[in-house]
Amino acid sequence: MMQGIIKKLTDKNFGFITQEGEEKDLFFHANELDGVDFSELSEGDNVTFEVSDTPKGPAATKVKKA
Repeated sequence: MMQGIIKKLTDKNFGFITQEGEEKDLFFHANELDGVDFSELSEGDNVTFEVSDTPKGPAATKVKKA
């Protein structure tokens, strides 16, 4: 599991996670949340996640509050 911080949330049920030492933020969709509802997340929350390759590049999956 990797760790990061929620940088941005949108009203379209997706957001972005920033990781220390990484230039690019990781996309995640509400469908990839594990044990938490999208409405329970806030920008600045610490999360754990896994990274999967998608046709649009890497994305966070199995996102949980840390």
